[in-house]
Amino acid sequence: MLQIEIDESKCIACGKCYEICPKADKIWKISNVAHILDLRYCHVCTLCAMKCPTDCIKIIRDGPKD
Repeated sequence: MLQIEIDESKCIACGKCYEICPKADKIWKISNVAHILDLRYCHVCTLCAMKCPTDCIKIIRDGPKD
């Protein structure tokens, strides 16, 4: 299962995650901080985390189940 965590104490609501995301309008909402709307549309490209100037976005993927 995919999760994206946002450290709200670091987020400056710059919108760079939204700008770089191919599915931004379905995944991201930027207000005082970035918020995830719906991860079903996420392709796990990690562009949002790479583009974030404050490193507040963390991508978490579960490993294989044994």
